[in-house]
Amino acid sequence: MSADTRTSLRPARGRATGGVLTTLTWLLALAFFFPVAWMAATAFKQENQAASDPPTWFFSPTLDQFRAVIEGGSGTYVANSAIATGVSTLLVLLLGVPAAYALSIRPVEKVSDVLFFFISTKMLPVVAVIVPIYVVAGQLKVLDNIWTLVVLYTAMNLPIAVWMMRSFFLEVPGEVLEAASVDGAGLMRTMRSVLLPMVAPGIAATALICVIFAWNEFFFALNLTASRAATVPVLIVSTMTSEGLFLARLCAAALLASLPVIIAGWVAQKQLVRGLSMGAIK
Repeated sequence: MSADTRTSLRPARGRATGGVLTTLTWLLALAFFFPVAWMAATAFKQENQAASDPPTWFFSPTLDQFRAVIEGGSGTYVANSAIATGVSTLLVLLLGVPAAYALSIRPVEKVSDVLFFFISTKMLPVVAVIVPIYVVAGQLKVLDNIWTLVVLYTAMNLPIAVWMMRSFFLEVPGEVLEAASVDGAGLMRTMRSVLLPMVAPGIAATALICVIFAWNEFFFALNLTASRAATVPVLIVSTMTSEGLFLARLCAAALLASLPVIIAGWVAQKQLVRGLSMGAIK
């Protein structure tokens, strides 16, 4: 085979390889998405159709399961999740942004030890601390209290926020800060007018991740709440009763619980992509 023939075959092999990889990628993506699609389809079935064996592929969609979830008092669960998620995320940003600034642009002594301390709090299994937290909350009479979850969610997400925001602050050119200092800008003016606009995508990405973690948190909500402060993940579990597993209602509750996070991610997707890619391309 001549050199010209071998050269002409290389683009064809490259296209074939690219086509195979594209097909495998789509198949893998569909495999991951199939359980979500199946959950969404089951939410529109009747209970007898959802539990049928073999599965019911063709059915008349119904909103009965969504109506049952909404009429079952889901508003209280959603309100509790919204309060716990929103307030804790706001507190995380108020505490995490200054901490990340101190650990990046104006580093303190032994900054590596401080960072390790922050991230080490995430290494402790939650189940190992639930008993002392339960005892302390009981002594303080704050069991089944939404503000207990706010404090715990803030402590849970703060280390992640500090690490993420520190990486974003490290990407800010030092020349910008020097120029602000030369112009006479103080610390608060520099933070408000220079730093925060530059790291706004990172703040959006950090906030969205905190929202996802807090909204989906289940272990604390299950063990520290009963009726007044129960959140959406507890609502989903409540569909599993002594009468049996209401599969269609469970899928409807799970789909409704997923919508706020999906909508938040869709609204903030541009900022999220920019934030997560900061520093990836110079």
